[in-house]
Amino acid sequence: MKVRFILFLMVSFLFTACPKNETHPVPSVPFDFTIDISLPSYSPLMGVSGWAYVNGGSKGIIVYRRGIEEFIAFDRHSPADELGVCAQPLVPDDNNFLQLNDTCNNATFSLYDGSPITNSVFGLRQYQTLWDGNHSLRIYN
Repeated sequence: MKVRFILFLMVSFLFTACPKNETHPVPSVPFDFTIDISLPSYSPLMGVSGWAYVNGGSKGIIVYRRGIEEFIAFDRHSPADELGVCAQPLVPDDNNFLQLNDTCNNATFSLYDGSPITNSVFGLRQYQTLWDGNHSLRIYN
């Protein structure tokens, strides 16, 4: 009896945990490049809580330095803009740099972890980062 109940719970969880047939609305654009964070255009990444724009992805990438040895990168294409018609990519909020704003769809997202804050079911498309501990940061998918 216990085994059946546990099995029932596990199967129920599997069917409710993941939305069926829903794919992320931001296209996955293959890329792999390395930036030098000591260059002037990326110098804000030299300190914790700094962010910088990088070319790549669907509508550009924003890289955020979350910690001394931790970087995170997100596509600036808003998941709330499923048709991709908004010309304006996500931008940091003037009053809260840890919030990214979609000015076309009134959606907001966390720069810290990419999660949706308002008006979006999906979070931001995240890319992999690899830091050499010095000045080179690889961003790829």
